[in-house]
This record gives sequence, C-alpha cells and structure tokens, in this order.
Amino acid sequence: MADLYTHTGMNLTATVIHGRSGGPRLFVSAAMHGDEINGVEIIRRLLRRKVLAKLKGTLIAIPIVNSFGFIHQSRYLPDRRDLNRSFPGSSSGSLASRLADLFMGQVVAGCTHGIDLHAGSNHRFNLPHIRASFNDDKGRRLAEAFGAPVMVHTKTREGSLRAAVAEQGVPVLLYEAGEALRFDEFSIRTGVRGIISVMHEIGMLPRQAKRRKRTVLHTSTSKWVRAPISGIITQRVAIGAQVGKGDCIGVVSDPYGEVEYDVTAPVSGIILGRLELPLVYQGDALFHIAVFEEDAEAGRLIEEMASELSQEDYRPRNM
Repeated sequence: MADLYTHTGMNLTATVIHGRSGGPRLFVSAAMHGDEINGVEIIRRLLRRKVLAKLKGTLIAIPIVNSFGFIHQSRYLPDRRDLNRSFPGSSSGSLASRLADLFMGQVVAGCTHGIDLHAGSNHRFNLPHIRASFNDDKGRRLAEAFGAPVMVHTKTREGSLRAAVAEQGVPVLLYEAGEALRFDEFSIRTGVRGIISVMHEIGMLPRQAKRRKRTVLHTSTSKWVRAPISGIITQRVAIGAQVGKGDCIGVVSDPYGEVEYDVTAPVSGIILGRLELPLVYQGDALFHIAVFEEDAEAGRLIEEMASELSQEDYRPRNM
C-alpha cells in the first residue's frame, strides 16, 4: 500500500492457511472501515480454532483491510473516502481506489467465497445480522448456514466490496454486528460460529454429524425511526426487543425538562439497530426496526440464541 507520509511502509497483511487437500478458497475480511473492530477479534479467535487443522482448501484472513483508518480509529481513509464505496478500484486512482484495486487483485481474484465483517457506524449498535440477496441461491444458502439471528434482503450498493465481488460471480456475505470502536461478546461469538458453520456448509471442514439447524429470521422490510426534535434521547427498548406498532420506544426531551416527545414505533417488528449516543438533532436516525412475517417468534428466538451463546465455554488461548 502507499507509505505513510513519514515514509513508514504499509502493507495489506493476510494470514493464509492451506488445507492438506484442495477445496474452496474463502476470504474473511474485517476493518474495511477502520473503526469497526469487532471483526478483528472475530478473525483472531477464528485463527486459533483447532478445527482448522482439518481444513480442505484455503482460508485467507485479512483482519485489518483499512490499516490507515484502524490506526486513527476512523471509518475513513486519510483522503476522507469510504473504502467500501471505492470498489473495484483502480491502480492509478485515489488512495481508496488503489487499496480497493489491491484487495480485488491480491485477495478476491483467487477466491470462491467471501465473508466481510462490519459493525454499526456513527454511534449505532446493530443486532447481529447477515445482509444478502434472497435472489442469489448460493448467497442465500450461505446466509442460512451462517445462522445469525436475522437475515436481511438488501440490494448491493455501487462501489461496495459486496457489489464488486458479486459482479465476479463469487458469493459473499456481509455480517453486521455491534458498534464501532467497541467489542461485543454476543456479536463476536455469533460471528466466529457463523464463519465456521459456512466452512462446514461449503466443504472446507467436515460436515457435522449432529448439526443443529438454527432458525434464521428473514426480512426484506425495515423502517428507520427519526428524532422528532433536537435534544436528549432516553431509550425505552433494547437491541433485539420486539415492539408493536404505536409502542413508545424512546423519549426525546430538551436539557431543561420543559419539552418531551414520545418516539413511537411506526411498525411492528424487532429493534435491528439503535443509536447509542443520547445527543440528537431533529431528523437523526434513532432506531432501525425490522419487520417479519413470523413476528410473534422473533423476540423469543433472538433471546434463545443469546442465551445459548452466553453458555458456550470461551477459552482465549486454546479454543
């Protein structure tokens, strides 16, 4: 990559693990946005899993794609561009474009599958979920195998890694979980387990004899709820909570206690994302509500998964 202006060298660093026999070639990437660090920890734990000794094919792990942003705890590159809007990139373009081109040429070009790890931005926390296209059979199968609580049908965005990889016919998943600059244990454990489940599904790891099929909630409909006034938001519902249309999910007030506005849910569903910063301007996105046909089951299923993951034994050194 481009050097720092101190002439300190910079590299796009990857860990490559080859199995004893041929098979799929999977890339797992994180910190595409430099402040989204949950994925860095997910990859660190993944690489310590003993099950990788049974690997078939090749795993390419890139825990920090945007090293510049990671160093500065920033979402963006020094040129103020969003790397995930700069793909497929160009070897003669901006810093973001050059890094995107490097990633496509050195990582994606040799892979058959991909998983890109993200977190909520700008003080927002996301319930662990997979973003994929329901129209892509291969991608949908991988999303089901990942087993995150929620799978959201979304179109690809121009300039994103997901769009550039899909253009090459490679199935790729986008995992969203937690918030920027914070570790969240539920998000991390869901991510590690999900990646390993995908590896089982595509034949990189031996199929599990008694593999439990997890219920994944599907949605293609969601609604952002915005601040009715500027002020201070008091949250009334947690991430993953089930809400009904018209429920009070928060209160925005002025600092002096003279004015209060109830924030109500415009639809029934679950809280997929939530603003964690209590200071808001009128129009700021406060809550992201996902709508499900199986609405009655949504909250219970998420609680069950969180409980199951919390009981799993976590060993930092020998997992």
